Amino acid sequence: MRSKLAGIGLALALAIAPIAKTSAADLTIFHSWSNESEIKALNVFVKALKAKGNTIKELAVPHEQSGAGGPIVSLVIAGTPPNIFLTGNADVYRDIRDRGLGQTVGEYFDKIGATPNFPAAVQEAIKVDGEVRKIPLGIHIDGMVYYNMKIAKAAGVDPTQWKSADDMFADMDKVKAAGYNFIGVGGNTFQAGYLFHALMAAVAGPEVYKKFYNVSDGGKPDPSVFEEKGLRDAIEMFRKITAQADEGWTNRQWNETTNTVISGKTLMQFHGDWMKGQWKANNKVLGEDFNCINWPGTKAVAVTVDAMGILGGAPVSKDQLAAEFDMASIAVDPANNGQFAAYKGSTPVRVDAPEDKLDACNKLVLSNLAKDNSSVLNPFYISDSDWINSIWNTMFTFQGDRNMTTDDVIAMLKGEYESIFN
Repeated sequence: MRSKLAGIGLALALAIAPIAKTSAADLTIFHSWSNESEIKALNVFVKALKAKGNTIKELAVPHEQSGAGGPIVSLVIAGTPPNIFLTGNADVYRDIRDRGLGQTVGEYFDKIGATPNFPAAVQEAIKVDGEVRKIPLGIHIDGMVYYNMKIAKAAGVDPTQWKSADDMFADMDKVKAAGYNFIGVGGNTFQAGYLFHALMAAVAGPEVYKKFYNVSDGGKPDPSVFEEKGLRDAIEMFRKITAQADEGWTNRQWNETTNTVISGKTLMQFHGDWMKGQWKANNKVLGEDFNCINWPGTKAVAVTVDAMGILGGAPVSKDQLAAEFDMASIAVDPANNGQFAAYKGSTPVRVDAPEDKLDACNKLVLSNLAKDNSSVLNPFYISDSDWINSIWNTMFTFQGDRNMTTDDVIAMLKGEYESIFN
């Protein structure tokens, strides 16, 4: 198995001006968030940490350049490691840990009484090889349907009545006849990758999903997955969705795609439920302007737990480490976390978060998590970064090439599998 994490974004890391030697409680934070809802949410934590007398320098990299989190490792290699870094990718935490710069946080969460208040899915997602190394920020479902209620009414359709994907697509002609796009589609590898793993959960189901993505330490996915009907079904549904792309889809970011739904051009978008933050940033009201539903007939949902890590080891002073743990405490504080979720569009990571921060979409997320065998973890928590990147590139290639078939996709995935694992 090969790893590209250390190499991804190295040029970017070296291009960043060297960070001056830090003093006590003088911290750097790395993230790849950029839209209004993300920044507003992150600032809930940053402002609270600054209020304690700390100074924070932000290193922000666009999401597409951040990729699998490689620039974080590149900054470590360049001798300019960030004190706080936002990523859920287990490989990043392993790499930093193996360089003697990792920091566990599980014992601290136990001490402050946070651990029992994390849902089971959160407790699992923040572990790396059995150790809690991630600070959970918010819960997301990687594939939910968010739709414009006014367009639905104008087109004479009711998404809450869709029991299957067939029901959903049966209404497509009505929506188009009313003058609207049916499904919003964006144009980069991130969106293609997330759309596909959301469909692997919803359409193929949890068992096929795990065969396709699960990689234990030194292991590889189950190659019998390439013969699974569920894999073919997910690929074919991916094609059916991306075939609805309008003329502006190429290079369009996810939030710009969301804006086509918000502005009344498109009925809906199937993407991560961080879309809600974009709706709220545009002063739209849940239940009046927009609504959320699971993929019709969904078999399982893929779960992302936004997370951050903190630096340990020799480069970190005693005061810096104390400030880093302050950030951990701030992030999982029920009130702070509830406010973060309200801005970000996520669901709080604590079951004791203020009730007034839970809306109907949050309750839908929590109901999904409460069902047995109906949720799976984001691939970055359970898989191999090279395999994930290969899947992203394959599906984005498929999205842009109308001549590719399902058999072509499976053949390409098999080739990538052989290159990575054999």
